[in-house]
Amino acid sequence: MAKVKKKRPTRDEFELEEIGNTLVEAYDEKLEVLLDVWEKENVQGNIIKMDSRTRLIHIEKNSEITKIPFMDIMKVSVL
Repeated sequence: MAKVKKKRPTRDEFELEEIGNTLVEAYDEKLEVLLDVWEKENVQGNIIKMDSRTRLIHIEKNSEITKIPFMDIMKVSVL
């Protein structure tokens, strides 16, 4: 029997744009963020890079860098 892969929840253009705008604002202002990531633990830290080519958001916390795919971000909270 084949494994059924769980699909990521869909979001409309408005939601994606809102997430993107919040990320850009937090990056520009060097604010700490809390990201609700699909099927993973929440990630907290400062955005150090937003790579448009790979669509990865680089988050740093305690000198450790985590790379999160933009499409896996369900919610962004600025702390």
